[in-house]
Amino acid sequence: MSYKCAICGKQVITGNKVSHSKRHTRTKWLPNLQNIKIILHGRTQKAKVCTSCIRSGKITKPAPRILSQKAAA
Repeated sequence: MSYKCAICGKQVITGNKVSHSKRHTRTKWLPNLQNIKIILHGRTQKAKVCTSCIRSGKITKPAPRILSQKAAA
């Protein structure tokens, strides 16, 4: 699985770090991806989603599972 948001498609950006002396060094900036369970196409799946999609409400999280007393014992 690539380093890419499953919702918005945000991915790695490459470029140069430029110091005060104007020396260029190649670098990459990574999106803040989190592995979470989401409802996608009517099914619960684990997916890599960026935090901006989580905060903006573009995803729906599944309802928490409730364990019965018999299963917990």
